[in-house]
Amino acid sequence: MTVVVVVLAIAVGLLALLVFGLLRTHAEILRALDRAGISLDGDASAPASGSADRSVDAASPEADAARDIVGTVPAGGPTKVSVTGVSHFTLLAFLSSGCRTCKRFWEAFAEPDLELPGGDTRLVIVGQDPAHDSESALAGLVPHGTKAVLSSAAWEDYDVPGSPYFALVDGTDGRVVGAGSALAWDQLRGLLDQALSDAGLEARPGRSASASTPLSGPERGRRVDEALLAAGIGPGHPSLFPDGSGPNGEHAGDAAETGTDR
Repeated sequence: MTVVVVVLAIAVGLLALLVFGLLRTHAEILRALDRAGISLDGDASAPASGSADRSVDAASPEADAARDIVGTVPAGGPTKVSVTGVSHFTLLAFLSSGCRTCKRFWEAFAEPDLELPGGDTRLVIVGQDPAHDSESALAGLVPHGTKAVLSSAAWEDYDVPGSPYFALVDGTDGRVVGAGSALAWDQLRGLLDQALSDAGLEARPGRSASASTPLSGPERGRRVDEALLAAGIGPGHPSLFPDGSGPNGEHAGDAAETGTDR
C-alpha cells in the first residue's frame, strides 16, 4: 500500500511539472507573437498587438525628445542613424517580419514614387534585434535603397507598443512631431500631414531649417505683410477694401461727392 501511495505521489509530481512546463512554453510563445505584432483573434484585418489606437498624435512637449538610432544593419554590422541635429525630417517605421498589417507598409515603402510627408523626409525602417525577430526575413523585406536598422533599444526609446508604429522626427529641433499607428499607408500619410499642420510646420520640398519652427501670430502677420508689399499692395490699396470704402471707413463715392461740393 505504501508503495502505491509513493508511486501515485511521484506521478502527480511529474504531471505537475509537465503542466507547469507547458504553461510556461505557452506564455513564451504568446510573448514572442506579441513582440512580432501577430494577432491571434482570427481577424486578418485586426490591428497588430499594442496598436489599438490607430492615430498619429502631435507629440507633447514633455515627451517629444527624439534619439538617434543605434543598432545593426540586417545581415550586416553595427550602424548609427542620426535623426537629431539634421536639417530634414525622418520617418521612423517600426515594423516586424511576421506582422500581417506590416505587410501593407512593406509593400508601400517598396513603391519607387512613394511621397513621404514633409517633402524632405528620410525613411528609416527599424526592426527588433535578431533575438526577437528573424534577421534574414527582415533583410529580405527591406526595399532596395531604404535604410534599415535592427534596434530593440530604439523600440524602447520611442515607447513602441507594437508593430506597425511610426514616429516623425524633426531633425532641426530634435523632437518627435507625431507618433502612432495606422492600418494603411494612405491613412498614415493623412495623419502625418495633420500632425505637421497641428505643429505649425511647413510640409514642402526644400524646407529650410527655420521652417521647422512653429510661427507665432506676429510672425505670420509679418510674412503676410511682406508678401503683400512684394505684390505692390500697401496700406490703403483699393484691393484691400472690396466694398469700396477707404482706409478710414469712408466710401469712395462719398469722398468724390464731398470733393465736388468743395
